[in-house]
Amino acid sequence: MHESGENYLETILILKKRKGEVRSVDIAEELGYSKASISRALGILKDNDYVVVGSGGRIEFTEKGQETAEAIYERHCLIGRFLQYALDLDYETADRDACRIEHIISPETFERIKSYVQKAQAAR
Repeated sequence: MHESGENYLETILILKKRKGEVRSVDIAEELGYSKASISRALGILKDNDYVVVGSGGRIEFTEKGQETAEAIYERHCLIGRFLQYALDLDYETADRDACRIEHIISPETFERIKSYVQKAQAAR
């Protein structure tokens, strides 16, 4: 999956947590993209079995989509915490950088970061 697709899945997950349900207009508002761009992206996500669009335009994850979105969000959150704990970065900088790093990090490096964050949290 490309970075843009991962960003859409992560955004849908965050909006679901925040609002309970998500429509394409919510994604457009959150990301500042046109409705046409969102429509194209949702078409790709539907074609690849990540989402379905239900009644009233509500966007729902498939099982594959839910698992993928949660994994992306976990990477984002843990990398952000790592940058805060290990490098003493402020939240905004760590979050912004985590958003970039989450798409290119190897599974091995992510597992090391995850272990580091878990140890750091346990020590607090």
